Amino acid sequence: MDFWTAFQALILGIVEGLTEFLPVSSTGHQIIVADLIDFRGERAIAFNIIIQLAAILAVMWEYRQKILSVVVGLPSQPDARRFTVNLLVAFIPAALIGLLFSRQIHQYLFNPLTVAAALVVGGLVILWAERRQHLVEAETVDDMGWQHALKIGCAQCLALIPGTSRSASTIIGGLLFGLSRKAATEFSFFLAMPTMVAASFYSAWKYKELFQPADLPVFAIGFVTSFIFAMIAVRVLLRFISNHSYALFAWYRIGFGLLILATWQFGLIDWATAQG
Repeated sequence: MDFWTAFQALILGIVEGLTEFLPVSSTGHQIIVADLIDFRGERAIAFNIIIQLAAILAVMWEYRQKILSVVVGLPSQPDARRFTVNLLVAFIPAALIGLLFSRQIHQYLFNPLTVAAALVVGGLVILWAERRQHLVEAETVDDMGWQHALKIGCAQCLALIPGTSRSASTIIGGLLFGLSRKAATEFSFFLAMPTMVAASFYSAWKYKELFQPADLPVFAIGFVTSFIFAMIAVRVLLRFISNHSYALFAWYRIGFGLLILATWQFGLIDWATAQG
């Protein structure tokens, strides 16, 4: 493994860890950054599976006590059973659509220009959602009903469009459908667990021939980096939203998306032919 390859792995691991749980689209950032540093091809597909798994393992570690309490409480505690049912209900819509249309989505939507447009539109939606009056029906994730979960699960389907952001669609969906800011954010984290674990293992099985022993050092750098920075991002986000809205992320999305579109429009970078 040469220095440049190690540097690429480090950069992409940082990008994945920082963006996976923020409402800015980790997939969109991965597509853009990978194109800029020329990290593509079969190794990139396998590498992305590894760093996404690392990010979700980080948030599972962060919420290990909650996960353990739910698992232990399933036989006897109604709250644990309701929480589990809510996760399953919210998980199903995006899982079904992803299985049915994943090939078409990757073929037609995984490109920088789609990402840029989705970043801008998503940013505008966040600004609109934040300016609405919030009617809170569930202060915590344990107060949620299956109706809340189903609505958020349907909102998560929008995240299949790269640049939309799974975190943004579920968090803003939660705010629109009656969750408090903290509950919407935490449920987004919890919903990411079955969603991303299932997606990672499905992709790993689908592309199993791409995992080569020679790439282990590259994967290790990306995995460790993504894990560490995902844990940092989760902790910082929870502190941030206790006193702030998501408007800052909205403006970042709009600015970043417009920058991509501007570089394409003025011919500075030929994003139209770039492949994530």
